[in-house]
Amino acid sequence: MIPFIMILTAAIFTLSLYSTPVFASISNSASSESSNCISFDSSERVISITCKTSTLTDIYNQLNNKNILDKETSDGVWLLNAGIIIEHDAKLVINEGDTKWLKMLAGETSSNIGDGNNDDTDDDSGEGDGFVHAIRVHGSLDIDSVKITSWDPAINGYIRFESDILPGREYEHTGIDAIPRPYIRVEDDATGTTNITNSEIAYLGYECGGGCSGISYYGDNENDSDNDDHNGDVAATANGTRVIQQGISILKGNQIHHNRFGFYSVGIGNMVLEDNHVHHNFMYGFDPHTGTHDIIIRNNTVHDHGAIGIICFLDCYNIVIENNKVSNSAGSGIMFSRNMTNSIARNNYVHEEQCIFVSQSHDNKIYYNTVSNCGNGIYLKSESSNNSVFNNTIRNVNGSALLLNDGASDNSVYSNTIVNPPSEEEVINNEDQDNNTFEDNNILSSSAFSFAPSSPFSSFHVYSMAREN
Repeated sequence: MIPFIMILTAAIFTLSLYSTPVFASISNSASSESSNCISFDSSERVISITCKTSTLTDIYNQLNNKNILDKETSDGVWLLNAGIIIEHDAKLVINEGDTKWLKMLAGETSSNIGDGNNDDTDDDSGEGDGFVHAIRVHGSLDIDSVKITSWDPAINGYIRFESDILPGREYEHTGIDAIPRPYIRVEDDATGTTNITNSEIAYLGYECGGGCSGISYYGDNENDSDNDDHNGDVAATANGTRVIQQGISILKGNQIHHNRFGFYSVGIGNMVLEDNHVHHNFMYGFDPHTGTHDIIIRNNTVHDHGAIGIICFLDCYNIVIENNKVSNSAGSGIMFSRNMTNSIARNNYVHEEQCIFVSQSHDNKIYYNTVSNCGNGIYLKSESSNNSVFNNTIRNVNGSALLLNDGASDNSVYSNTIVNPPSEEEVINNEDQDNNTFEDNNILSSSAFSFAPSSPFSSFHVYSMAREN
């Protein structure tokens, strides 16, 4: 256990050093570089950037074509009718220096788009999106203090789905979220960081078959073990040459809403997601996915999603989820899923949903959280093992305060406080009795509970209290 604590603490310390991005001056913009560092492919409707640093003004001046990029107002409202590819070692800066609002048109689509038969979780190629416009990052991207949204000139408004959030899981893959919308995607060979701060990112992303969900970051975990000399940054390959992504990406202080997902990642390492207000995204709020590791999700307000508020799914590790306020999503508030390991959920306030859920995940710690008005308070299932659940406050749940079943084993549950459980049977439901241990937990209730001496819950301390109104 000590090595895990030392490694995770070191990762937290390292990431904390980068919790506030520092944006460099953009004096070395494309205007001072060779004019061929910004080009346009009319057949693909894609702008390519190879400049060391460039801005939307640089693109506008270089292309001089309002059908590609138009400055609608003098205070920085832009209309983009093309995709942008930021090439290796290049950087695009979109900030308040010349931008207030970037409106992105969706572009053209291929015939297979919109059939509702695709799944973001299976294909990360992003190649099935026809000419749907996107900002695709192979280099670096800095977005600060601006607004970026989809835009439909025909209605002079955002591109919206029929329903802003998934109305029910039976509506998944029915095409309701397959209306093409532009998106931002960081590629797995990116040579730099993508920082998005103090901005509004909304009405982006759609179901395309992979990589089009709104804000997506892709990394390359295959080379992580060879990357110890570079502070754990993700190793990638560019044009057959191994490169190192420098630094830690930051998603901080943003309003992220009405996208398909608020945030999605595959295989990335070293990122901080903090101080964001993430709400009313079609499915998930934060969805770090396959192999994502060494990230911190902290001080966010996450609510009203069609699926889950915060979920780490499939082989995630060294994730810290702390000091978030999570509520009112259709699924769980916080979920550890499919072999999530060596991770922490602490000091979160989760309420008005299925609160904290651990499935097929191991060696995690869940502590100092407050959960209330949930279906079940904290739920461990599907052979989840060696997890520690302690010092949490669980109040006014409708189901079980603590539920362990479906082979959950060798978990430690101790020093939790349960307030007003619905019944004696729902204090803890340990259906499988698989070597889970319970010590020094407290029950505060107006009901009189008396566990038999042989019960695994006999170590509970029961205190009488007036039931809350």
